[in-house]
Amino acid sequence: MKVYATMSQRMTLAEVGAYARRVEHLGYDGLLVPEGIHDGLLLSFAALQATTTLNVWTCVLVAFPRSPMIIAGAAWDLQAFSGGRFTLGLGAQVKGNIVGRYSTPWAAPVARMREYVGSLRAIFDCWQGRAPLAFEGEHYRFTRMQPFFNPGPIAHPDIPIYLGGVEPAMTALAGEVATGLMPHPTNCSPRFLREVVRLRLAKGASKAGRRAESVQLVSLSFVITGTSREEIVREREEVRQYFGFLYSTPAYWPSLDLYGWGDLGRDLLRRSKENRWGEMTPLIRDEIIDQLVPAGVYEEIPAVLNDWYGGLVDGLKFPLPEDPAHDAEVERAVAALHALP
Repeated sequence: MKVYATMSQRMTLAEVGAYARRVEHLGYDGLLVPEGIHDGLLLSFAALQATTTLNVWTCVLVAFPRSPMIIAGAAWDLQAFSGGRFTLGLGAQVKGNIVGRYSTPWAAPVARMREYVGSLRAIFDCWQGRAPLAFEGEHYRFTRMQPFFNPGPIAHPDIPIYLGGVEPAMTALAGEVATGLMPHPTNCSPRFLREVVRLRLAKGASKAGRRAESVQLVSLSFVITGTSREEIVREREEVRQYFGFLYSTPAYWPSLDLYGWGDLGRDLLRRSKENRWGEMTPLIRDEIIDQLVPAGVYEEIPAVLNDWYGGLVDGLKFPLPEDPAHDAEVERAVAALHALP
């Protein structure tokens, strides 16, 4: 089992290097770099520069405000610089952010993302000398690459591309065109991955003539862990607070619907619109956390995660606490997870 760490969205560029070295030292396979406040590509460079074996993923980069040519250039440089340790994770974001936050026109996200990934692959093939640049679609058109602007071949040109997504068509698209999928943490329970996500990935893979097993699936689920039961209780309350906020967003309701909790999402949305934020956390019942989030102290959590995700996913996110006092326990847990199928 591959094991990935993540980092706070508020971590600054100056802090990333030391954090990435700590992640590498503890034996993680990779670091998932978010993009919420700071630029995901700059953070990725800082992490790659500070390490020698760690894989670094954007998780996930907001795609549509950036031209595929811009992303291709940055990804190519990061892959060359790191000797093949970069993975490009892309996300569509929601219309409100694309239009209001990024001032970018909105278009059908699945069709646009299909062309986005196709554009990137066409650009990479051109730079590697495999084919002339000739991509023409409804949303993107790339047909011009003078030698002066061509960075030329690199040693590891097949840059993995993962998609972040929850809704059916985007999940199927990952099966069709991407290396794999990273579902949102609100939709990563084993039941949802098995009964919904894997079937959608297989549908997309079949459309492209791919084997369903070739599409990688990485769980970004919250994991509640620590050194004591008291820490577990505190972590549960943090997750309860996150869920109270996150499940007020309709895009994250598929898991609620699967478990028969659809009314909860609608109630949370209504209270958020009425600015009743303080009333939302208590609506997240214990049974919801128990069904959606694995929990256990460090000695127990590898076995718990094996029961939940063994044979179902290709990798998972495992939390790294802010305080390094218990890094030895984290390192042992990561090693135990590596031994899982």
